[in-house]
Amino acid sequence: MKDENLNKKKGKSLPPKLIIKLGKFVWTTLWHMMMSKIAPRNKSGEYIRPNSEFRSYVGKEDGNLYPPATGRYHLYVGMSCPWAHRTLVVRSLKGLEDVISVSIVFPSPIEGGWVFNQEEQNCRTLAQLYELAASNYTGRSTVPVLWDKETKTIVNNESAEIIVMLNSEFNDFAKNPTLNLYPEELKEKIDWWNEKIYHSVNNGVYRCGFAQTQEAYNQVCDELFATLDEIDAALSTSRYLCGDNVTLADVRLFTTLFRFDSAYYGLFKCNRRRIQDYHNLGAYLRDMYQLAGIADTCDVESVKQDYYGNLFPLNPGSIIPAGPDMSCLLQPHNRGMIREIMK
Repeated sequence: MKDENLNKKKGKSLPPKLIIKLGKFVWTTLWHMMMSKIAPRNKSGEYIRPNSEFRSYVGKEDGNLYPPATGRYHLYVGMSCPWAHRTLVVRSLKGLEDVISVSIVFPSPIEGGWVFNQEEQNCRTLAQLYELAASNYTGRSTVPVLWDKETKTIVNNESAEIIVMLNSEFNDFAKNPTLNLYPEELKEKIDWWNEKIYHSVNNGVYRCGFAQTQEAYNQVCDELFATLDEIDAALSTSRYLCGDNVTLADVRLFTTLFRFDSAYYGLFKCNRRRIQDYHNLGAYLRDMYQLAGIADTCDVESVKQDYYGNLFPLNPGSIIPAGPDMSCLLQPHNRGMIREIMK
């Protein structure tokens, strides 16, 4: 009798094929809904990054609302964010730690954005800080944020512009005022590399990870690795992208390369090749990492926790990978020998 009842119950269950088909439909529908919130796309399924909206400038010009000063400006950053990481790198290289203070925010999948460990400016979330700066603001609340303590507003939230300011506008207070990461004679070359690297590498890894069609992914992945190959070839004859000295182009590339093997390679499906597998790029990454003060701005555990733990649509189980072993960044790079080798 028990066997007959068991058979009847089995007969009423859904066939496995239908369960799988239904589950795939439901998950795919929900996935597209969630992805539309974190990664807006075009008609072909390619990720389109929204523009930053706060674009004021710190400068010495007469009448500028935001003149350079020590202790007046504050950076809000997330340790996992490559765009925010740029500002920490330049702040360190220029020796601005005592000039511009920093607060770290943390991503919260429940809040759907960045949050503070403790309230700042009477705000619990970065979104509230944005609202404090502009009550009618409806855009994304991203890091980095360059905050003016005096007027209690956001000066700028575009990393590419913030690092230019940090490089040039605070030299009166910097420990390394003579270091120029954006020299006039190299601006054209730096800008050329920045444009290429932004589209294909900095944003390219996100375009791979957030692609919502196979066609969009294939196109972007080809573009990403073609550019990495091009950079690797260029670094065979030059220690840094624009010569013998570090520039803003190197800063902008470094923060993506640092995250590549630990996050983008796996989670974002950028897995044709690791950065450490490139002869020149791998050594270049080690060279940049070993520059004075740079390692202190790097936090690989936060990178893995925030990417794998908080991007639910890409990693529903929130499992954090154990690797990779980042001790390879401390190995010799021998990049200083390139000029001798070329002779």
